[in-house]
Parts: sequence; C-alpha cells; structure tokens
Amino acid sequence: MTLVWGAVLAAGLLLVAAPWLWPAGARRVHPDPRAPRGWPTRALQAAGFAHAPAGRLFVISAGAAALAASLTWLLTSLPAVGLVAAVAGAAAPTAWLRSRARRLRRARRALWPDVCDLLVASVRAGMPLPDAVASLAESGPPPLRGAFAAFARDIAASGHFDSSAVRLQAALSDPVADRIIESLRMARQVGGTELVPVLNALSSSVRADAALRAEVEARQSWIRGAAVLGLVAPWVILTLLALRPEAARAYASAEGGVLILVGAGVSVVAHRILLRIGRLPEPRRWAR
Repeated sequence: MTLVWGAVLAAGLLLVAAPWLWPAGARRVHPDPRAPRGWPTRALQAAGFAHAPAGRLFVISAGAAALAASLTWLLTSLPAVGLVAAVAGAAAPTAWLRSRARRLRRARRALWPDVCDLLVASVRAGMPLPDAVASLAESGPPPLRGAFAAFARDIAASGHFDSSAVRLQAALSDPVADRIIESLRMARQVGGTELVPVLNALSSSVRADAALRAEVEARQSWIRGAAVLGLVAPWVILTLLALRPEAARAYASAEGGVLILVGAGVSVVAHRILLRIGRLPEPRRWAR
C-alpha cells in the first residue's frame, strides 16, 4: 500500500509540474545573448538546450530531490540520509548538464578546424560571407548542421547578418565558436582581406589545442574515476548498513545524524578537490 500511495503522489506531482515541463503550444524564440541571464540559462545553453526555459531546470531539480528523498526514506527511514539524498537529487540535473556541456565541447573541439577550412574555401571561391556561413548547414560537420540551418533560416528572414550571427553564437555556446563568429562579424563590419589568414591561424591553433587536451585528459582520466568512486562508495556502504535494525537505530540518533551530515560535507569537498586537480582550464567565452 505504501508503494501505491507513493506512485499516486508521484503522478500528482508530475501532473502539477506538467504545464512547466511540457508547455502546450509554447512559442520558441531565440534568446538574446545580450540580455541578463543567470546560471540556469547559461547551463542550458552550454548543454545544447538553448531554447529550454530556465524554470524547467528548477522543476526537474525539485522533482529529483523529492524522488531521491522518498526512495531513501523508504529504504533507510533515516532523516539525515533523506536530507543528503534530497540535496544530491536537486544537484543531479545541474551536474548532468555540466557533464553534457563538457562532452559537447570535447566532441566539437575536433570539428571547428573543419568549419574554418570550409569557410576559407567558400570565401576564396567568392561566396558572400552570409552565404558562406549558411552553406555550412549542408556541408558542415553533421553535429553542427542544425545550428547553421537555424542561422540560414534566420538570415533569410531578417537579412541582418550581425543579429543572426549573435543568435548563432548563443545557440552554439562554445568558446571557439565565439572566436570564429566574432572574426566573421568584424570582417563583415570593417571589411579587409585578413579574414582568410585569421581563419587559417585559428584552425591550426584549435587543432594543436585539441591534440594536447586529448593527450592530457587521457592521462588524467583516472583522477575523475577515483573522485566518483570516492564519492559514491561510502554512501553505498552506509545504505547497506542502514538496512540492519541495530545500525539504523544508531544512525537515527542525533550523533548519527551529525556524523552523516559531516561525512556528506567531507565527501563533497574531497570530490571537488579531486575534480579540480584533474580538470584542465577551459577557454572562457567572449563577453558581449
């Protein structure tokens, strides 16, 4: 009966959150990258969800926190563990977005030199700059064609290269893309014949950086694995111990709750330190 009531409660919460999770007939608009935005919008853009409303992240985080706390309470009946599970559940969607953003940057890092080469070939062939960028919707790397197809539709509708390039910059949300698009905008605004050498130099620089990063990340991957193992293993052991009645009574006391909360704090700090040791500095996006 407890599981039935839990399922009914979860279904009710899902129905309450449905208007924010799946808005009917929501009008998709391009975000203005110059408008003030907080970390939810930046996290969604970096993870490839530039058109998702920021409020959806809060709703998903709240649902994940409630689900994690409920499951933990059913398994252990320990308030402190339930609190830790709720905090972890609330942070899980943001952690997933950051992980996805890192994977996207890593996957796209090897694609930008090809984008530069295609732009150089189009410019040398005498193609106008807006058409050269729009042509990447068909000739560019497949993972990036969607963003360039949106740019082609945008430039066809508005005819204004600068604003369309700014929206493309927001959709791609990548430091290398910022450098490429800002170079194109500068060439469009002031003219000049240095665009091809700049793109060639940028292509060579990105290739060298990608090769170096791949080698260093391969050597330091064990640090990230150790950080994840060190964070998860104690809580798996704690959950198994809490299944025993005598251990559950000990952890349900005030001293046990303090021990669990202190252990959670130590685990988070140690995890962050290990990640900081094994993380390479990422190039920052250009401020607009």
